[in-house]
Amino acid sequence: MQRRAVTAVLAVSVLLLAAGCSSDGGGTPGSAASPSPSPTAARSSPSPTAEETPPAKGAVNVVRTVAEGLNSPWGLAPLPDGGLLVSSRDEGTILRVDEESGAKTEIGEVPGVSASGEGGLLGIALSPDYASDHMVYAYFTSVSDNRVVRMLYDPQRPAGDQLGAPDTVFKGIPKGVIHNGGRIAFGPDRMLYVGTGESGDRGLAQDKESLGGKILRLTPEGEPAPGNPFPDSPVYTYGHRNVQGLAWDGRQRLFAAEFGQDTWDELNAIEPGDDYGWPEAEGTSDDVAYHDPLAQWGTDDASPSGIAYAEGSIWMAGLKGERLWRVPLKGTEASADPQAFLEGDYGRLRTVVAAGGDKLWVTTSNTDGRGTPEEGDDRILELEVS
Repeated sequence: MQRRAVTAVLAVSVLLLAAGCSSDGGGTPGSAASPSPSPTAARSSPSPTAEETPPAKGAVNVVRTVAEGLNSPWGLAPLPDGGLLVSSRDEGTILRVDEESGAKTEIGEVPGVSASGEGGLLGIALSPDYASDHMVYAYFTSVSDNRVVRMLYDPQRPAGDQLGAPDTVFKGIPKGVIHNGGRIAFGPDRMLYVGTGESGDRGLAQDKESLGGKILRLTPEGEPAPGNPFPDSPVYTYGHRNVQGLAWDGRQRLFAAEFGQDTWDELNAIEPGDDYGWPEAEGTSDDVAYHDPLAQWGTDDASPSGIAYAEGSIWMAGLKGERLWRVPLKGTEASADPQAFLEGDYGRLRTVVAAGGDKLWVTTSNTDGRGTPEEGDDRILELEVS
């Protein structure tokens, strides 16, 4: 492996094969590993309007390493006035990283975090009114559940003491050693979207009364958002195994990535109220009751976490797959086969965030207990993509 390349411009053709195994980098404990196929574009609903399609093949250039020496980084939130907030899953802290110098400053520790297995301090997001309220939202595992809190960030206070006391926005999401979900993001509608996992209890995903194995849609105050598909419910979609990627395209359509188990990881186009099949279906299904993924991967090739939209494509981080996937879009379909980059160059990849134009921020995840850390791990990379 050439994991320390300063730049990488790779283009990998993708073959259509079949099956594999996964979780947050290694499958459910006790599950049998299957031969790992290459990814395929899966059938999905057609786009209702014609729109420009990106090239079938793209490119990735690693511009630079922004920061090194991060411990179990999970969430990443760019600040409007410069700087990147980074959450540490295992330490329960949030750092501010200067994206020019790479200097790191701890802004505070989030109280109540109980890090164990795949749980801990996970996704972070800025309030849609951050310019006026300076609120930072965080999803974390407590001793009893997974929950979302918000905290006032005051950079004028001393380092380590810049976060206010957490205000619990939403609680009661099932927790487990595995499948805690954890990605949060505010959508173009200014509502808070939350990706959850079924915590290893498969039946929760199909239970619309449970918060596990769902995408939730909330107001910034934590109430069920207006227009949700089920009355007085925060549930937006269900039938998910473990959602850790959320992103919107240029037309405000939502996409989500989730871990499969024995066969297929998925990238899904999200439609409110739809059932995404788990545990009855993994990957594409002949049952029309379930919404098929727009692309799927053998689990050794992906184990997807964060995703971002840039240059007409979804960019998806692979943990066990140790690569970045490009999925060019036409509406809510994949317009060409997924394409892999950075394969093995930097180890496990966790989070991808759009950095404006053709730039992305990407974090590695080699200090999370499932990777093989090398000198400098973990790190934030700046990529130029097409």
